[in-house]
Amino acid sequence: MRTVLVRGLSRVHTWVRGLGRWQARALAFVLGALAVLAMPPTYQIYLLIPAFSGFLWLIGNASSRWRAFVLGWWFGAGFFGASLYWVSFALLVEADKFAWLIPISMFGFAFGLGLFGAVNAWVVQVIPGTFSAKALVLAGSWTLLEWVRSWIFTGLPWNPVGSVWAVSAEMMQGAAYVGVFGQSLLTVLVAASFAALIEPGRSARLLTGFSLLGLVFMWGVGEQRLAPGLIPVSTAVVPDVRLRLIQPNISQREKWKPELRERNMFAQIDLATAPPKNGGPPPTHIIWAETAAPFFIENQAQWRKVVASTTPPGGLTILGAPRAVSAQGEPFKVANSLLAFDSDGALTAHYDKFHLVPFGEYVPFADWLPLDKITQGQGGFTPGAGPRTLMLKGLPPVAPLICYEVIFPHAITDPLQRPQWILNLTNDAWYGKTAGPHQHFVSARLRAVEEGLPLVRVAFTGISAIVDAYGRVRESLPLSEKGFIDGDLPVALDHPGLYAQLGNGLPVGLSIAMLLGGIFVGRRRPAQKRV
Repeated sequence: MRTVLVRGLSRVHTWVRGLGRWQARALAFVLGALAVLAMPPTYQIYLLIPAFSGFLWLIGNASSRWRAFVLGWWFGAGFFGASLYWVSFALLVEADKFAWLIPISMFGFAFGLGLFGAVNAWVVQVIPGTFSAKALVLAGSWTLLEWVRSWIFTGLPWNPVGSVWAVSAEMMQGAAYVGVFGQSLLTVLVAASFAALIEPGRSARLLTGFSLLGLVFMWGVGEQRLAPGLIPVSTAVVPDVRLRLIQPNISQREKWKPELRERNMFAQIDLATAPPKNGGPPPTHIIWAETAAPFFIENQAQWRKVVASTTPPGGLTILGAPRAVSAQGEPFKVANSLLAFDSDGALTAHYDKFHLVPFGEYVPFADWLPLDKITQGQGGFTPGAGPRTLMLKGLPPVAPLICYEVIFPHAITDPLQRPQWILNLTNDAWYGKTAGPHQHFVSARLRAVEEGLPLVRVAFTGISAIVDAYGRVRESLPLSEKGFIDGDLPVALDHPGLYAQLGNGLPVGLSIAMLLGGIFVGRRRPAQKRV
């Protein structure tokens, strides 16, 4: 069996070596896009093996560092182009203004972020050694660049390779120890190690075998973590709290139209006041999505009165809305905010989004770029102060997050005051029925596992859900469905995992160690001369 596998891999490798320059670049692009099929929502994880092993063969056979750099650029373009194609759907909401940007957006995301693939390939090509050594280097450098991507130029850690394991509750648990970046490290190593099986000797087989055992170990740890008979899994809920999540499923084109404001608001009011399903207990807190009120409701006494009339006595209505934040005499500024109103219509707490979307909520270098942000309203949003723990009446301390703030590993909670749950208001209506909302939801679930905190996600068009501290979905509403969820709030874990305590220093340290290990192995075992 092993001989058949090696012979097959060797034939494919020989074919890859014989490709011309543009054929190799085209293959690199296809392999990068192929890797994305392993991501949510398709989860074809086995495709990572041909994607990363083929990528490693292309780099290893490149005749110069520049050619490796270019091949990596094309691989990265395929990966990020396929990962982020859905962003262009946002430009169709006001197609008359922004549709012309679609080619620029697609090309920019693909070949701009594709530079991370180029740097990765250059590093792998520079380091001498066999494919076994280069597989270690590839895994370490890829993961380090995922981490860099999470903060450079405000950050975009979209589709880290480790997110493929959201397909399994057991496999997700590894994020509690090493974060999603740590899971990426092991996953890329497994996928790339198959490229080394064409080499003689035991080292390649040992590398593939031990890396596969690493996946088995990760599954075993997750299985134990979720097994009631071994490590107790709490199913407890916060007493005297019953949440209602409102998902109105109103299209983005209709959401901000002034003439439809009353209709849209009362559609959400109807969901808030609907009787509980199956005769369950009434809600104590009602939660609407990001910018569910697309106007300055804080300053609209009549609308506050309407919302107050639907708020449970002693509870709150929590909703997303723009908020004026400028002081008297200052230029007018607006924040994308979460607001909490009590049953008297009083604003009891607020949170302002701090991690804004470039070109969506503000325009970088606005003084030089002749562009408008694609969201409605004049001017950009003003960022809030940063992660915070909010105290809300009748609820445990909460980490509020708006939209894509939830995708940033270990950058979502106040380090000085640990919350007891995460509340994510979002609006994915921009992206229709694409992969984007599914990938966004998986990112949110991974934060629950990493932090050991339950997550409540309220999305304007879906996916809304209540997720426990192990990343398991307790209740959910699918994409593009109108409705509401009534559910209990799960409790937080008493003891957060290793990753919540150490943060990204742990997977970054492991990635550096693997990179150095590849350099060490490569110098001890130089690549055989290729014919």
